Amino acid sequence: MTNGAQVVVIGGGQAGLAAGYHLRRLGLEFVILDAQTTPGGAWQHAWESLRLFSPAAYSSLPGRLMPAQPSETYPDAQHVVDYLTEYEKRYELLVERPVRVLGVHRDGGFLRVETDSGTWRARAVISATGTWWRPFLPAVPGRAAFRGRQLHTVEYRSPADFAGQRVLVVGGGNSGAQIAADLADGTDPTWVTQRPPRFLADDIDGRVLFDVATARRRALDDGRTDLGGVASLGDIVAVPPVREARDRGLLTRRPMFTRLHSGGVEWPDGTRAEADAIIWCTGFRPALPHLAPLQLRGRRGHIGTDGTRAVDEPRLHLLGYGDWTGPASATLIGVGRPAREATREISGLLADRRAG
Repeated sequence: MTNGAQVVVIGGGQAGLAAGYHLRRLGLEFVILDAQTTPGGAWQHAWESLRLFSPAAYSSLPGRLMPAQPSETYPDAQHVVDYLTEYEKRYELLVERPVRVLGVHRDGGFLRVETDSGTWRARAVISATGTWWRPFLPAVPGRAAFRGRQLHTVEYRSPADFAGQRVLVVGGGNSGAQIAADLADGTDPTWVTQRPPRFLADDIDGRVLFDVATARRRALDDGRTDLGGVASLGDIVAVPPVREARDRGLLTRRPMFTRLHSGGVEWPDGTRAEADAIIWCTGFRPALPHLAPLQLRGRRGHIGTDGTRAVDEPRLHLLGYGDWTGPASATLIGVGRPAREATREISGLLADRRAG
Protein backbone atom coordinates (compact mmCIF):
# COMPACT_ATOMS: atom_id res chain seq x y z
CA MET A 1 0.00 0.00 0.00
CA THR A 2 1.29 3.48 -0.91
CA ASN A 3 0.45 6.48 1.26
CA GLY A 4 1.03 10.16 0.60
CA ALA A 5 2.00 13.20 2.69
CA GLN A 6 3.70 16.48 2.00
CA VAL A 7 6.28 15.72 4.68
CA VAL A 8 7.33 12.44 6.29
CA VAL A 9 9.16 12.70 9.62
CA ILE A 10 11.20 9.61 10.51
CA GLY A 11 11.44 9.21 14.27
CA GLY A 12 8.94 10.00 17.01
CA GLY A 13 11.28 11.11 19.78
CA GLN A 14 11.95 14.68 20.89
CA ALA A 15 13.32 15.86 17.52
CA GLY A 16 10.46 14.32 15.54
CA LEU A 17 7.86 15.85 17.87
CA ALA A 18 9.49 19.28 17.66
CA ALA A 19 9.35 19.01 13.87
CA GLY A 20 5.70 17.95 14.05
CA TYR A 21 4.86 20.96 16.23
CA HIS A 22 6.26 23.40 13.69
CA LEU A 23 4.79 21.55 10.70
CA ARG A 24 1.39 21.76 12.38
CA ARG A 25 1.79 25.50 12.91
CA LEU A 26 2.70 25.98 9.25
CA GLY A 27 -0.38 24.06 8.14
CA LEU A 28 1.61 21.39 6.28
CA GLU A 29 0.34 17.84 5.84
CA PHE A 30 2.71 15.43 7.58
CA VAL A 31 3.06 12.08 9.29
CA ILE A 32 5.58 10.93 11.88
CA LEU A 33 6.79 7.34 11.54
CA ASP A 34 8.13 5.88 14.78
CA ALA A 35 9.70 2.45 15.24
CA GLN A 36 8.83 2.36 18.95
CA THR A 37 5.61 0.81 20.20
CA THR A 38 4.90 3.62 22.68
CA PRO A 39 5.70 7.37 22.94
CA GLY A 40 8.84 8.66 24.61
CA GLY A 41 11.63 7.97 22.13
CA ALA A 42 14.92 6.76 23.55
CA TRP A 43 14.07 8.10 27.01
CA GLN A 44 11.90 5.05 27.69
CA HIS A 45 15.01 2.85 27.42
CA ALA A 46 17.31 4.85 29.73
CA TRP A 47 18.78 3.57 32.97
CA GLU A 48 16.75 4.05 36.13
CA SER A 49 18.82 6.78 37.80
CA LEU A 50 19.36 8.95 34.70
CA ARG A 51 18.71 12.64 35.33
CA LEU A 52 18.45 15.59 32.96
CA PHE A 53 21.22 18.19 33.04
CA SER A 54 18.72 21.04 33.47
CA PRO A 55 15.63 21.86 35.54
CA ALA A 56 12.33 21.04 33.85
CA ALA A 57 11.59 24.61 32.79
CA TYR A 58 14.81 24.62 30.74
CA SER A 59 14.26 21.18 29.19
CA SER A 60 11.18 21.92 27.13
CA LEU A 61 10.11 21.44 23.53
CA PRO A 62 8.58 24.39 21.64
CA GLY A 63 5.16 25.53 22.78
CA ARG A 64 4.90 23.57 26.00
CA LEU A 65 6.95 23.96 29.19
CA MET A 66 7.89 20.72 30.87
CA PRO A 67 6.20 20.70 34.29
CA ALA A 68 8.42 20.35 37.33
CA GLN A 69 8.81 16.89 38.80
CA PRO A 70 7.83 16.80 42.48
CA SER A 71 10.85 16.70 44.81
CA GLU A 72 13.30 16.67 41.88
CA THR A 73 15.25 19.64 40.54
CA TYR A 74 16.55 17.58 37.64
CA PRO A 75 13.79 15.33 36.21
CA ASP A 76 14.32 11.64 35.63
CA ALA A 77 13.82 9.75 32.38
CA GLN A 78 10.27 8.61 33.17
CA HIS A 79 9.23 12.21 33.71
CA VAL A 80 10.54 13.01 30.24
CA VAL A 81 8.61 10.07 28.77
CA ASP A 82 5.42 11.33 30.42
CA TYR A 83 6.07 14.83 29.08
CA LEU A 84 6.66 13.64 25.51
CA THR A 85 3.55 11.45 25.67
CA GLU A 86 1.42 14.39 26.80
CA TYR A 87 3.07 16.69 24.23
CA GLU A 88 2.18 14.34 21.39
CA LYS A 89 -1.46 14.25 22.50
CA ARG A 90 -1.71 17.98 23.24
CA TYR A 91 -0.72 18.99 19.71
CA GLU A 92 -2.53 16.08 18.06
CA LEU A 93 0.59 14.98 16.23
CA LEU A 94 -0.08 12.13 13.83
CA VAL A 95 2.36 9.38 14.78
CA GLU A 96 2.21 5.98 13.11
CA ARG A 97 3.80 3.27 15.27
CA PRO A 98 5.36 0.85 15.30
CA VAL A 99 6.69 1.54 11.81
CA ARG A 100 10.29 0.75 10.91
CA VAL A 101 11.69 2.67 7.95
CA LEU A 102 13.74 0.47 5.65
CA GLY A 103 14.96 3.05 3.16
CA VAL A 104 14.41 6.44 1.54
CA HIS A 105 14.60 6.56 -2.26
CA ARG A 106 14.36 9.22 -4.93
CA ASP A 107 11.20 8.78 -6.98
CA GLY A 108 10.92 11.57 -9.53
CA GLY A 109 9.53 14.62 -7.79
CA PHE A 110 9.02 12.65 -4.59
CA LEU A 111 11.01 10.88 -1.93
CA ARG A 112 9.75 7.33 -1.46
CA VAL A 113 9.89 6.04 2.11
CA GLU A 114 9.82 2.24 2.26
CA THR A 115 8.73 0.77 5.60
CA ASP A 116 7.76 -2.58 7.08
CA SER A 117 4.15 -1.33 6.98
CA GLY A 118 3.88 0.03 3.47
CA THR A 119 5.26 2.88 1.37
CA TRP A 120 4.98 6.66 1.74
CA ARG A 121 5.60 9.24 -1.00
CA ALA A 122 6.53 12.69 0.23
CA ARG A 123 7.70 16.02 -1.15
CA ALA A 124 10.14 16.31 1.76
CA VAL A 125 11.54 14.10 4.52
CA ILE A 126 12.88 14.99 7.96
CA SER A 127 15.14 12.32 9.42
CA ALA A 128 15.03 12.51 13.22
CA THR A 129 16.17 9.05 14.34
CA GLY A 130 18.84 10.25 16.77
CA THR A 131 21.85 8.21 17.89
CA TRP A 132 20.64 5.93 20.71
CA TRP A 133 20.03 3.08 18.30
CA ARG A 134 23.63 3.02 17.08
CA PRO A 135 25.95 2.62 20.08
CA PHE A 136 29.68 2.81 19.43
CA LEU A 137 32.15 0.25 20.79
CA PRO A 138 35.89 0.96 20.38
CA ALA A 139 38.17 -1.59 18.77
CA VAL A 140 40.22 -2.49 21.85
CA PRO A 141 42.63 -5.43 21.44
CA GLY A 142 41.39 -8.60 23.12
CA ARG A 143 37.77 -7.52 23.43
CA ALA A 144 36.55 -10.80 21.97
CA ALA A 145 38.65 -12.77 24.46
CA PHE A 146 37.03 -11.29 27.56
CA ARG A 147 34.82 -13.92 29.23
CA GLY A 148 32.82 -11.54 31.40
CA ARG A 149 29.78 -9.52 30.50
CA GLN A 150 30.14 -6.57 28.14
CA LEU A 151 27.38 -4.03 27.61
CA HIS A 152 26.94 -0.52 26.31
CA THR A 153 25.26 2.44 28.00
CA VAL A 154 22.01 1.55 26.20
CA GLU A 155 21.85 -1.79 28.06
CA TYR A 156 22.59 -0.53 31.56
CA ARG A 157 19.61 -0.37 33.94
CA SER A 158 20.57 -0.35 37.64
CA PRO A 159 23.30 -1.23 40.19
CA ALA A 160 21.21 -4.20 41.34
CA ASP A 161 22.29 -6.06 38.20
CA PHE A 162 25.93 -5.92 39.33
CA ALA A 163 25.75 -6.59 43.07
CA GLY A 164 29.02 -8.07 44.31
CA GLN A 165 30.69 -7.85 40.91
CA ARG A 166 33.90 -6.20 39.76
CA VAL A 167 32.77 -3.65 37.20
CA LEU A 168 34.76 -1.44 34.83
CA VAL A 169 33.01 1.67 33.53
CA VAL A 170 34.75 2.98 30.40
CA GLY A 171 34.13 6.54 29.23
CA GLY A 172 34.83 10.07 30.45
CA GLY A 173 31.59 11.77 29.42
CA ASN A 174 28.31 12.31 31.19
CA SER A 175 27.09 8.73 30.80
CA GLY A 176 30.31 7.29 32.19
CA ALA A 177 30.28 9.63 35.18
CA GLN A 178 26.61 9.08 35.97
CA ILE A 179 26.84 5.29 35.73
CA ALA A 180 30.08 5.18 37.75
CA ALA A 181 28.37 7.32 40.41
CA ASP A 182 25.31 5.07 40.29
CA LEU A 183 27.46 2.00 40.97
CA ALA A 184 29.78 3.65 43.49
CA ASP A 185 28.06 2.64 46.73
CA GLY A 186 27.41 -1.01 46.01
CA THR A 187 30.08 -2.32 43.66
CA ASP A 188 33.25 -0.18 43.95
CA PRO A 189 33.59 0.23 40.17
CA THR A 190 36.80 1.07 38.34
CA TRP A 191 36.21 4.17 36.19
CA VAL A 192 38.45 4.27 33.12
CA THR A 193 38.83 7.34 30.89
CA GLN A 194 41.08 8.36 28.02
CA ARG A 195 42.04 11.59 29.81
CA PRO A 196 41.45 13.02 33.29
CA PRO A 197 37.73 13.83 33.64
CA ARG A 198 36.82 17.48 33.25
CA PHE A 199 33.89 18.44 35.47
CA LEU A 200 32.04 21.60 34.62
CA ALA A 201 31.55 24.13 37.40
CA ASP A 202 28.77 23.02 39.74
CA ASP A 203 26.53 25.93 38.74
CA ILE A 204 26.59 25.05 35.02
CA ASP A 205 23.70 23.04 33.67
CA GLY A 206 22.05 22.35 30.32
CA ARG A 207 20.66 25.86 29.97
CA VAL A 208 24.15 27.37 30.06
CA LEU A 209 25.45 24.70 27.67
CA PHE A 210 22.69 25.51 25.18
CA ASP A 211 23.53 29.23 25.34
CA VAL A 212 27.23 28.53 24.83
CA ALA A 213 26.59 26.17 21.89
CA THR A 214 24.30 28.73 20.25
CA ALA A 215 26.84 31.54 20.71
CA ARG A 216 29.55 29.37 19.16
CA ARG A 217 27.38 28.60 16.13
CA ARG A 218 26.66 32.28 15.59
CA ALA A 219 30.34 33.14 15.89
CA LEU A 220 31.29 30.55 13.30
CA ASP A 221 28.53 31.71 10.96
CA ASP A 222 29.83 35.28 11.28
CA GLY A 223 33.42 34.23 10.58
CA ARG A 224 34.60 35.04 14.10
CA THR A 225 37.15 33.07 16.14
CA ASP A 226 36.05 29.66 17.38
CA LEU A 227 36.33 29.76 21.17
CA GLY A 228 35.54 26.06 21.53
CA GLY A 229 31.95 26.25 22.71
CA VAL A 230 30.80 23.66 25.23
CA ALA A 231 34.00 21.62 24.84
CA SER A 232 36.01 24.52 26.28
CA LEU A 233 34.07 24.32 29.57
CA GLY A 234 34.48 20.62 30.32
CA ASP A 235 32.96 17.23 29.59
CA ILE A 236 30.81 16.32 32.60
CA VAL A 237 27.84 18.17 34.06
CA ALA A 238 27.95 17.81 37.85
CA VAL A 239 24.35 16.76 38.42
CA PRO A 240 23.68 16.05 42.12
CA PRO A 241 24.44 12.28 42.16
CA VAL A 242 27.72 12.83 40.29
CA ARG A 243 28.64 15.78 42.50
CA GLU A 244 27.95 13.76 45.65
CA ALA A 245 30.02 10.77 44.50
CA ARG A 246 32.86 13.07 43.41
CA ASP A 247 32.90 14.97 46.69
CA ARG A 248 32.93 11.68 48.65
CA GLY A 249 35.99 10.55 46.71
CA LEU A 250 34.12 7.73 44.97
CA LEU A 251 34.86 8.87 41.39
CA THR A 252 38.55 8.14 41.12
CA ARG A 253 39.59 7.20 37.63
CA ARG A 254 42.28 5.18 35.93
CA PRO A 255 43.74 5.82 32.49
CA MET A 256 42.65 3.76 29.53
CA PHE A 257 43.93 0.19 29.44
CA THR A 258 45.72 -1.15 26.38
CA ARG A 259 44.00 -4.50 25.98
CA LEU A 260 41.54 -7.00 27.43
CA HIS A 261 42.29 -10.57 28.40
CA SER A 262 39.95 -13.38 29.35
CA GLY A 263 39.53 -12.23 32.94
CA GLY A 264 39.92 -8.47 32.77
CA VAL A 265 42.16 -5.71 31.43
CA GLU A 266 45.83 -4.77 31.23
CA TRP A 267 47.49 -1.33 31.37
CA PRO A 268 50.61 -0.18 29.48
CA ASP A 269 52.88 -0.91 32.45
CA GLY A 270 51.71 -4.54 32.55
CA THR A 271 49.49 -4.25 35.61
CA ARG A 272 46.16 -6.03 35.40
CA ALA A 273 42.71 -5.81 36.92
CA GLU A 274 40.16 -8.58 37.03
CA ALA A 275 36.59 -7.77 36.00
CA ASP A 276 33.23 -9.50 35.86
CA ALA A 277 31.63 -6.86 33.64
CA ILE A 278 32.59 -3.92 31.45
CA ILE A 279 30.14 -1.12 30.72
CA TRP A 280 31.18 0.79 27.59
CA CYS A 281 30.02 4.42 27.90
CA THR A 282 31.74 5.25 24.65
CA GLY A 283 29.16 7.23 22.76
CA PHE A 284 27.03 6.85 19.69
CA ARG A 285 26.92 7.41 15.96
CA PRO A 286 23.99 8.85 13.98
CA ALA A 287 21.40 6.18 13.16
CA LEU A 288 21.14 6.76 9.41
CA PRO A 289 21.07 3.39 7.58
CA HIS A 290 17.63 4.24 6.16
CA LEU A 291 19.26 7.03 4.13
CA ALA A 292 21.81 4.74 2.43
CA PRO A 293 19.78 4.45 -0.83
CA LEU A 294 20.21 8.20 -1.38
CA GLN A 295 24.02 7.79 -1.48
CA LEU A 296 24.71 11.05 0.31
CA ARG A 297 27.72 10.08 2.38
CA GLY A 298 31.06 11.60 1.44
CA ARG A 299 34.46 9.94 1.58
CA ARG A 300 34.52 10.10 5.37
CA GLY A 301 31.01 8.75 5.73
CA HIS A 302 29.50 12.13 6.62
CA ILE A 303 26.38 13.60 5.03
CA GLY A 304 27.05 17.20 4.09
CA THR A 305 24.50 19.65 5.47
CA ASP A 306 23.72 23.34 5.22
CA GLY A 307 21.98 23.92 8.52
CA THR A 308 19.66 20.92 8.67
CA ARG A 309 19.28 20.50 4.90
CA ALA A 310 21.27 17.81 3.10
CA VAL A 311 23.47 19.58 0.57
CA ASP A 312 23.01 16.95 -2.15
CA GLU A 313 19.30 16.35 -1.54
CA PRO A 314 17.42 19.58 -0.70
CA ARG A 315 14.21 17.68 0.03
CA LEU A 316 15.87 15.99 3.01
CA HIS A 317 16.55 17.54 6.41
CA LEU A 318 18.45 15.95 9.29
CA LEU A 319 17.38 16.96 12.77
CA GLY A 320 18.63 16.21 16.27
CA TYR A 321 21.96 14.49 15.59
CA GLY A 322 24.22 17.03 17.26
CA ASP A 323 25.76 20.41 16.50
CA TRP A 324 26.24 19.58 12.82
CA THR A 325 22.45 19.68 12.45
CA GLY A 326 21.88 22.70 14.73
CA PRO A 327 23.41 23.99 17.98
CA ALA A 328 22.58 21.56 20.80
CA SER A 329 20.01 19.92 18.52
CA ALA A 330 20.38 16.58 20.31
CA THR A 331 18.88 18.10 23.47
CA LEU A 332 15.31 18.86 24.47
CA ILE A 333 15.91 22.59 24.82
CA GLY A 334 18.10 22.83 21.74
CA VAL A 335 16.05 21.00 19.11
CA GLY A 336 13.24 23.56 18.84
CA ARG A 337 15.15 26.20 16.89
CA PRO A 338 16.61 23.95 14.16
CA ALA A 339 13.20 22.22 13.91
CA ARG A 340 11.61 25.60 13.23
CA GLU A 341 14.25 26.49 10.65
CA ALA A 342 13.95 23.13 8.90
CA THR A 343 10.16 23.28 8.63
CA ARG A 344 10.21 26.88 7.39
CA GLU A 345 12.69 25.90 4.69
CA ILE A 346 10.51 22.95 3.70
CA SER A 347 7.46 25.20 3.58
CA GLY A 348 9.33 27.54 1.23
CA LEU A 349 10.40 24.61 -0.95
CA LEU A 350 6.82 23.37 -1.26
CA ALA A 351 5.57 26.88 -2.04
CA ASP A 352 8.16 27.27 -4.79
CA ARG A 353 7.08 23.96 -6.31
CA ARG A 354 3.43 24.97 -6.26
CA ALA A 355 4.30 28.27 -7.92
CA GLY A 356 6.43 26.46 -10.51
